[in-house]
Amino acid sequence: MVNFAPKSIKLWGSGQLTIPKDMREALHLDKETKLNIFAVGRCLVMTPKPLLRRSLTKKVQKQMRDKKMSLNSLLKDLKYERRQYFK
Repeated sequence: MVNFAPKSIKLWGSGQLTIPKDMREALHLDKETKLNIFAVGRCLVMTPKPLLRRSLTKKVQKQMRDKKMSLNSLLKDLKYERRQYFK
C-alpha cells in the first residue's frame, strides 16, 4: 500500500488541480489515466477508473479486521487527519 502525508495543492483555472508528481509516479498515473472523484463528507476521494466499490470495500474491511479497527476508530482517525491537514 502506498501511503503519503497530506499535501497542500491549489485549484486553478476552472477547478483543475495537479496531483503531485511523487504521488502520480507511485500510483502509476499518467495523462491518459481517468479518475473517479466523489465526496465523503468534506473529503474528496479519487480512484482510478473503473471504480470498484465492492472490491475497495472488501479491502478496507479486511484491513480494518486485520488491524482490529472499528468503524468509529477509523472515522475518528479520519477526523484527526482532516484537522491536521487544515492546520
